[in-house]
Order: sequence, then structure tokens, then C-alpha cells
Amino acid sequence: MLEALNDFLSGKLLIVLIVGLGSYFTLRSRFVQFRHFGHMFSVFKESLRGQAGQLSSFQALMLSLAGRVGAGNIAGVGIAVTLGGPGAVFWMWVTALVGMSSSFFECTLAQVYKRSDGDGLYRGGPAYYIQHGLKLRWMAVVFAVLLLVTYGFTFNGLQSYTVTHSLQNAFGFEPRQTGIALAALLCLVFIGGIKRIASVSDLLVPVKTLAYIGVTLYVIITQIEHVPAMLETIIKSAFGLDPAFGGLLGSAIVMGVKRGVFANEAGLGSAPNVAAVAAVRHPAAQGVVQAFSVFLDTFVICTCTALLILLSGFYTPGFEGDGIALTQNSLAAVVGDWGRLFVSVALSLFVFTCILYNYYLGETSLQFLSRNRLVLIAYRALVVLLILWGSVQDLSTVFAFADITMTCLAFVNLAALVMLFKVGLRVMRDYDEQRRAGIAQPVFDAARFADLDLDPQAWPAGQHADRPVPAAPQLAPAQR
Repeated sequence: MLEALNDFLSGKLLIVLIVGLGSYFTLRSRFVQFRHFGHMFSVFKESLRGQAGQLSSFQALMLSLAGRVGAGNIAGVGIAVTLGGPGAVFWMWVTALVGMSSSFFECTLAQVYKRSDGDGLYRGGPAYYIQHGLKLRWMAVVFAVLLLVTYGFTFNGLQSYTVTHSLQNAFGFEPRQTGIALAALLCLVFIGGIKRIASVSDLLVPVKTLAYIGVTLYVIITQIEHVPAMLETIIKSAFGLDPAFGGLLGSAIVMGVKRGVFANEAGLGSAPNVAAVAAVRHPAAQGVVQAFSVFLDTFVICTCTALLILLSGFYTPGFEGDGIALTQNSLAAVVGDWGRLFVSVALSLFVFTCILYNYYLGETSLQFLSRNRLVLIAYRALVVLLILWGSVQDLSTVFAFADITMTCLAFVNLAALVMLFKVGLRVMRDYDEQRRAGIAQPVFDAARFADLDLDPQAWPAGQHADRPVPAAPQLAPAQR
């Protein structure tokens, strides 16, 4: 019953909504992701510069990539190609293109309605823009509870099972012992809060991403003469024009869109919680950075995996097996048996940073629901216990339930995005007007948006483009 319900909600209804609304946002914004595509790289360069005591836009990007770039980029692409053929990759690209606009608006709104947390940092996300933008506290609470259950608890247990059993298959490590080591390492990170999580992500995300891209590019370069023909196969298969994959047209579309949605998370409501933590000059700048994150996840990393599989010669139509095995065997077919070990290590790093990302999403939800310090400590302890339990338990049934709660999460977020879309357009146009006026780094002046429920500590009124953004003030203990 869970599988049937999940297939309808996430396999059909959610796909239609995300692709449909992503297309609508793209048209209404005059193709914001294309207009700002070249600008994304300059914003990304600027994001490297942070403010003292604040999290930079780059750190927020690394934290969001910790979640976006995960098992879906290895196993998910393998599943899409196995069930939908090469054409599924094309539909992943299409999904990412429209998803970039959804990510732009949800992350921009997260910045607009973010709140100072009293410690000089920021919190935000769909729960915050639902409460302060729509004035619907009950809807915000529903979102926060769904996010806490889905990411804070369930997905962490599942990710623990994935990494411990991957290492057991590759190196023979005992899952229980690996689970204890994993929990101990995560404890050290959790105790340091968001700053330590961001610092660890700063280190691990570029390492895991560049190492994985480097190895897959090696395979692509060694087979470079076959790449044009393979790209042609991908495009032909997407429209049923390749005889070898003609019967997979329907599956190519469904699997490509579904795996694309769950790989880049655009519109699901998870990434905005991370996007809100950055100290930026203008909310739309973080929207541009997060749109770039979707591009990097799908067009770079997922494409590298797809080409690795298709160029290796291991994959054949009708292949039966899981996505991880397909990727492992494809790499091993080119570089030797160490390729299987590399994929296991890469998957472990991907999963480790995903757990950090999931934990932070849960903490953000908890902070929205309760600011009690003891509740936060209890949450951390429970997450660690779930990681230990998940390391030795197959949580596939729980995962099916979590898929449903995540789909419900996306429905709530998409409804909020539709209702707040005009606000998002206003902020985008303000950003565009400043850029047209020759201002390289637009600044958000809260005085021009006095009708919105903004946090004056996060967005002081009367800012000008030639002034830096003030850091959120530190409050005395008595004020917290």
C-alpha cells in the first residue's frame, strides 16, 4: 500500500507539479535562469568572500551541495539509465533547467524572510516564509514537522545503513563498528553547530565532488571519440528515435524526470533552509547561487555518471541490477577493480555530508518549533541513536514512508511558492533594475519593501549599494 501511494504521489502527481510550476516560474520570470546564467559564475566568485562571524554564500552553497550531491548522483543516475535507457539523461537535463527557476525563487524567499537567531547567525526556509509571508502559522508548523521527521530522523537512519553496508561490501568492515565510528565523528561535528557543519562541508564537498568528477572525466577523455555519438544516442532515445531503446520512451521520461527531481531537490523545500543562513547583500544573489547549485548537480555530476556508464561498454539494454552496482562495474570496466572501491569510498563521503545536511534541516525545523536548549540536545542524541540503529537495520520500509512525507513536504512548499510568487518577482526585479543601472553587487533596501514582514536585524532599512551589509548584531544573554 505504501508503494502504491508513493508511486502515485511522488511518481506522478509531484512530477507534474514540479515540472509544471518550474515551467510557469521560468516563463513568468522571463527565463531568469538563462538571463543570469553567465552572471552565476561572477556571483559564485563573490560568494567566496565572507564577513567576520557570518556564514558566507559559498559556505551555504557547499552545505546545499552536501545534500544535493549524494547517492542520487551515483545510484540514482544508474537506476534512471537502467529503467529508462540513455534518454532518461535528457529528461534529467530538462527537469534541471526548469528546476533552476524554482530553486531561484524558493531560496530568494528564504533570504527575504530569514530571521536572526540571536547568536549572530540566521535561520530561514519555507516554514519562515510561510509564517511571515503568508501569516499561516499552522501551515508553517506542518512543514516544520514534516521536515524534521523526514530529514532529521528517517533519512539519517537510511543513510547510515547505506554507508556501513557499502563499506562492508567493499572492504569487509563490520557494520556495527562502522556505525559506531560514524556516530562518533558526527557527534564531534554536531556539537559545533552550524559553523562547524559548514566548515566540514567546506572541506569535504569540494574534495568529494572534484575527486569524483576527476575520475569520471578520465573515463570520458579516454573515450572522447565516442562522446559525440553517445550524446546523439541520449537525445534520440529521449524521443524514441533510437531503435535499440524505442520501447523505453515512456520510461525514459518518467525515470528521467523523477530521478532529476530527487537528485537536485529543486522545489522540494529542503535547500532554502540552508540558503537562508548566508549573509548576502541581496536575497536574489543567493537565489542565483542556488540555481547554479542545481546546474552543477545535474549538468555536471549526473552527466559525468551517465557518460561513465554509457561509455564503459558494461551497460547493455535490459541490464538488471541496482544503480550502485552499475556505476561500480562501469568504472571497473575501464580502470580496473579499484574502480569499485573508489565508488564505495565516494558514496561514503557523499552519504556522510548528506547526513550533516539532513541533520541541519532537522535542527532548523526544531529551532522553528522550539528554542529550548534541552530539546536541541535531545534531538542530537536521538539522531546519533538512529545512526547507530540504522547502521545494522534495513530501513527500506521506513524509507517508503519517508518518501511520502517528503512528497507532502514538497506539496506544502510548492503551494507557498505559488502564493508568494509575486513577492519573489518583486525582489527579482529590484535585483535586475540595479544590475541594469550598472551596480555590480546589488543591495537589498528593506525600506522599499516596508509592506513585508522583514527582520530589521537581517535587513536594515535604508541601505545603499555603496555600503556593506551590516552583520546581525550580537545580543546580550539577557536578550536571547
